[in-house]
Amino acid sequence: MFTHLLVGLDGSPRADGALEQAVVLGERFHSTITVAHVRESGGGAKQADAGAMLERARERVLAAGLVAELVERQGEPDVVLAELAKPADAVLVGRHGVTSQGEALGPTVASLIRIAERCVVVCAGVASPMRSCAIAFDGRETSRRALDLAARFASIVGSTVHVIHAAADREAGLQVVGEAEAALSLQRVVFVTHIEPGTPGEVVARVVKRIRCDALFAGAHVTRQEGRPSGVVVSHAEEILRYTDIPVVIQP
Repeated sequence: MFTHLLVGLDGSPRADGALEQAVVLGERFHSTITVAHVRESGGGAKQADAGAMLERARERVLAAGLVAELVERQGEPDVVLAELAKPADAVLVGRHGVTSQGEALGPTVASLIRIAERCVVVCAGVASPMRSCAIAFDGRETSRRALDLAARFASIVGSTVHVIHAAADREAGLQVVGEAEAALSLQRVVFVTHIEPGTPGEVVARVVKRIRCDALFAGAHVTRQEGRPSGVVVSHAEEILRYTDIPVVIQP
């Protein structure tokens, strides 16, 4: 399911972490890993530096016994990565930490999540084995697709799927997660349901810490919010990323 991975490198330690995460997944799925660097007009790494960075990445991928492809482009990173991701199964990027404005993602990653046609794996600072899966489920269409992806992933790695839902009203929450429980039962995937009060980010962080899972799946639905430069924000996914430091697989 993750036999072709795309990794965006920009020379930052977080991007290097995304490459390491791609290697972990690549070893499990025998993946081809495409490593891409996008030079922004008037900025980004110098061409010689970018070439050396890509060559180091190639050596790392080859050392893991995987096939490496190198790509260097110029343009808007989010647009270019979204286009390069079309033949891939997932694109892996590093997060930049929480900013002073409380944002968990830089503008490039936030935009990529909105426009990419493939799932975006926002990686943690340290590569995770991704052997214990959770899904932040809210019943929306992208959340249902994320549930299906999590179920397929869990069936391969032999994980229980922890379904996490934030709801002040437990009865209402049970109605939402009932769909997830039915879908997982049909696929014969072992699951545990967690319904707790609080914001999605708080609830996910609390449950993830308690059950010690190391991979999280979520839908990429977006909402509009006043006072933000673009007028568009990543909804639960962005909030969840503020509270967690494990890989988050965001399904469009």
